[in-house]
Amino acid sequence: MESIFHEKQEGSLCAQHCLNNLLQGEYFSPVELSAIAHQLDEEERMRMAEGGVQTEEYRTFLQQPSGNMDDSGFFSIQVISNALGVWGLEIVLFNSREYQQLQIDPIHEKAFICNYKEHWFTVRKLGQQWFNLNSLLTGPELISDTYLALFLAQLQQEGYSIFVIRGNLPDCEADQILRIMRVDQQQRPKLIGEDEAQRLAVPQVTDTALPGDEAPLDEDEEELRKALALSREHMEVEDEEADLRRAIQLSMQGGADPRSPGAVVAASSSQGSGSAAVKETLSAEELRRRRQAYFDRQTQNALAHASNTAGEEKDSGTKPNQ
Repeated sequence: MESIFHEKQEGSLCAQHCLNNLLQGEYFSPVELSAIAHQLDEEERMRMAEGGVQTEEYRTFLQQPSGNMDDSGFFSIQVISNALGVWGLEIVLFNSREYQQLQIDPIHEKAFICNYKEHWFTVRKLGQQWFNLNSLLTGPELISDTYLALFLAQLQQEGYSIFVIRGNLPDCEADQILRIMRVDQQQRPKLIGEDEAQRLAVPQVTDTALPGDEAPLDEDEEELRKALALSREHMEVEDEEADLRRAIQLSMQGGADPRSPGAVVAASSSQGSGSAAVKETLSAEELRRRRQAYFDRQTQNALAHASNTAGEEKDSGTKPNQ
């Protein structure tokens, strides 16, 4: 795999990466592709000028941006076709009637380039094996012969345009090495940035974490925690007790352990959306503290009520019930 040239994504220069991965070397730069695009633009301008430089169509053409490139680094199929022409290579639309009538098995071709919207990438045979050389991947992806046709069919279903490369590709080290040896791939490459995205999207949670061992919060998380804390401080006492009663009740249902994160989340998901955000932020320690405070208040209220009742009965000369 180390011998395979694989240019990874940089900006929006996927057309450049597609060409260089196809040719297996740094054959084209953005400057060279821009020169080809400008040449195509000039050829189109000259054809439009044949109808008269004073016509409305010509003036409108001059005001339009280039259809062969843009400032982001995108290049059109015409630019790619002309760039490949420098090496005596041609492209044929894979699903065209003319090509399909040839009934050629894809494994007998040499390479394909694929395009969806503004992204280009190469699928090429090196030695006797096929590789997906998409610049968005962390490395080349091995494609088996049996899977190649299915892979291309899947791309077409997703809206990709596929072009067959015709002609003799320049010699490269990877092709020479893989002609005499085959490679196995134990782990598929991922999309660039996928590992980091998964790490950020799935925080690690442990049940054995001790107070003070929490991972540091980033700025956004800290601001959200503060906002939720302030919203709790400004809640009415009745609403707070109602939320707490529901959380306590649900945490005790089915013998669930109220200390577990799942019990707190279950409490929040089973109630209305008005108090969901508050219950989701109840930690295990906070839930125990609030529950005890709630029970203490209930006990105090009950004692106060009993005391008042006893006083009223004494004043009326009746004996309290035992």
